[in-house]
This record gives sequence, C-alpha cells and structure tokens, in this order.
Amino acid sequence: MKNNNIPDIRFPGFTDDWEQRKLSSICSMHARIGWQNLRTSEFLDTGEYYLITGTDFDDGKVNLSTCHYIAKERYDQDKKIQIKNGSILITKDGTLGKVALVEELDKPATLNAGVFNVEIVAENIDNKYLFQYLKAPFLMDYVDRKATGGTIKHLNQNILVDFPVWLSDYEEQKRVGLFFQQLDCLITLHQNELDVLKKTKKGFLQEMFPKEGEIVPEVRFPGFTDDWEQRKLDTIFSKIRNAFVGTATPYYVENGHFYLESNNVKNGQINRNTEVFINDEFYNMQNDKLLYTNDIVMVQSGHVGHTAVIPDDLDGTAAHALIMFSGYKIETDPLFLNYQFQTRKSKKKLENITTGNTIKHILSSEMKKFEVDFPDYAEQKTIGKFFKQLDNTIALHQRELDVLKKTKKAFLQKMFINS
Repeated sequence: MKNNNIPDIRFPGFTDDWEQRKLSSICSMHARIGWQNLRTSEFLDTGEYYLITGTDFDDGKVNLSTCHYIAKERYDQDKKIQIKNGSILITKDGTLGKVALVEELDKPATLNAGVFNVEIVAENIDNKYLFQYLKAPFLMDYVDRKATGGTIKHLNQNILVDFPVWLSDYEEQKRVGLFFQQLDCLITLHQNELDVLKKTKKGFLQEMFPKEGEIVPEVRFPGFTDDWEQRKLDTIFSKIRNAFVGTATPYYVENGHFYLESNNVKNGQINRNTEVFINDEFYNMQNDKLLYTNDIVMVQSGHVGHTAVIPDDLDGTAAHALIMFSGYKIETDPLFLNYQFQTRKSKKKLENITTGNTIKHILSSEMKKFEVDFPDYAEQKTIGKFFKQLDNTIALHQRELDVLKKTKKAFLQKMFINS
C-alpha cells in the first residue's frame, strides 16, 4: 500500500516519513498596514532603501532594477516588513500568490502594500526548500480556492496561515531545495540564451534589409553589391486576395481538413496550438481558394500584418480571414519576403494602411500596392536561408526550454507531497 507521507521520488538515504505543518507554525507573515501605505509621490528614483512591490517580481526573484526607493523614515516605520537576503515574499493582491526569494540584495529594503514578508521562525527549515514548495502550483491551487474578492482577488493572512506544508528532515529539505535551485538556474540559462537569439534576430532584421530611404542594407553577404529595387507586390504575385471570410462554424468537424485561421499565423510562422477542421463539403467549396506550398498568408484582422509561408505539409489547405499571396510572376524566395514583413520598416508601413479602432483591418487591395525591397534572387535565397536557420536554432532552444520546464513540473509533483 502506498505511503502517503512520503514523496514518490527521494534522494538515496532518506526514509523517514514527512510531516505536515501549517505555514503559520513555521513562519511569521507580515504586510504593510493600510495606514502605512505609500503614495506614488513618495516613490523615489534613487536612494539608500529599496521599496519592493509585487510588480518587481520576476520568475521567483526580485528584479532590483525595477524597484523604486523610499525615505529612511518610511523604511524605519515597521521592522517586520524590512527585507533581507533569504526572505520569501508572496503577493496578496492583484496577481496574487506570486512568490519570490530575495537574493543579491545590496541595500536595505522594505515592502509596499500588497506583499507578504514570510519569515521562517521555526528551527530546521531550509528557506530554499520552503521557497520552492510555495512557488510550486500547490499554493496557487490553494489560493484559487480560498482567495476572496470578485474581479480582483485578495489573499488574506487568515487564509495563508492555514496553508499546509509538508516537511522532511532538514538534510533532505536542503537536498531538495538545492536540486530545484540548480534546475531553476539551468532553466534561466536556457531562457537567457533564447532571449539573446531573439534579440540577435531582431537586430539582423534591421541591418540586413534597407532602412527607410536606403537602397542597400547595412549588412550584406559577400559577393552581393547591386542596388535593391522597390517592387509592388502585384508585380510579384498574380493573385493577392482574401480567403473565405464568412461563417464557417456549421462545417466544423472533429476530424477532417485542417482549416488555417489567423490565430495560427504569428511571428512569421504557422503554429497549430489550436486546430479547427472542416468537412469535405465545405473544403470542396473552397477549391478555388486553396493554399499551396510557398504561398504566403497575412493576417488581415486583429493582429494584422503577421505572415507565414505555406509549408509542404499544408499544400492544398483551405483558410479563413487571411490575405493570400500566390502565383509568383517572377523568381522570388518566399522566405525572404516573409522575413521582410517582420522588419520595423515593413511593420510601420503596414500600420499606415491599417484601418479600424478597436479591431484593426488591412485590405487585400492595399497589399497589391504595397512596396517591398527586392534584390536579385540569389541574394534573396541567401538571406531567407540565413533567417530560416536562425529560426530553427531559436525553435530548438525553445523546445529545450519547454522540456526543462515540463521536467521541473513533473519533479514538483513527484518530489513534494501535496494534500
């Protein structure tokens, strides 16, 4: 029979049962009292005392670079909410239940309203272990059930004090806390690498396409020296038109033909995070508006201007509420055009022809006149291939990061007890 007092996965050498304690039996919890709340006029841009708010939380840490400062007399007002390295903080208003472990604090700090200071008062409690336990989904699930308020939820102290925490002996706590800290560091490392790659791509998009008023880009591959042309899209494509824009829901089926919609097109790529399928009858009705490999689609309503190239596996796909570019009149690399639409210059030009207030729209007739920068085909291919390889590297890092996050989530369920 399963012992519910031990986790599914443990480090070797630990065999004792775990003990359940209320958070209030191992910690004190304090927040700024209402009459002590600070006005924004009291926030300082520089100073000797940090003021930490819930908006300064960044994935389990306090981002000191976003913190404001506070006058000394306000810092001295309540010693119970003065923060030091190792303190655990929990938001109690707005986006409640977010948890941060204070580290690398180089100046004294205190809290503004909306944040609890959770200070360990019991012996043999590892703060890294407790932080990971509170940061796990267990607290958020508990908060969702117990928090008060309508649209804006509040986490009252009388709710938090009863939160159940499962504890092992001190040495096991340290091992578990360190394990998850190292896993967090690995996740952060991969996230930073991913952010650098995305920033690198963004920079190259601005440097490898001509800026406004220029006829060549700042950065070019060796061997290319000719000026770029400007071409209207209707000189490149024989067909620039709308996909089906009426009501298609009566034709939706559980299994059928994949139906490409605007929410599947984002940041130059096609995703299938959500999928809609249509029956044979409706698919056949779209026979004259099907998409084929290397056609380009653009979102025409909502997050307008996002584009993607139709890959081989979506050859012959029907689409909804998209602008379709098909039938190349001249030799053109579709990837090159797709990446050009992601540049700041193209986005600005698209904004200038977008209509609507609440919901933005762009017309296929406007896209026929839209001008793009156009080098010779060999340079297009080289640029398109470069960005495609960069996107593949970004996607690989994203998958690795997702696997790490999924792995951590699984370990949280197996290496802690939640009840």
